[in-house]
Amino acid sequence: MTLARGRGERGYEAWALRLLGDVASHPGRPDVAMAAAHYGAALTLASEREMRPLLAHCHLGLGRLYRRTADAEQAGAHLTTARTLYGEMGMMYWLEKFEKG
Repeated sequence: MTLARGRGERGYEAWALRLLGDVASHPGRPDVAMAAAHYGAALTLASEREMRPLLAHCHLGLGRLYRRTADAEQAGAHLTTARTLYGEMGMMYWLEKFEKG
């Protein structure tokens, strides 16, 4: 992430932030605040750059994170957004993976 940021490669930085969110939200020892911060930063960069697949992945990560923390309202909102984005983009692999749980 630091390397991408230093080179002005904001798209790669966004992907790196999403991966950091995935790591921080690991089911074994989730750091909810850190994961949410990384996903949020990735969402901001992805939105600015119209990186819709990354937006969907971040919403999926946040939805799964909030589902594990029993925040049903936030989980539902993010999961619905992810499902909608995957469907609109025709990302059938991810839509099928999403539907399976």
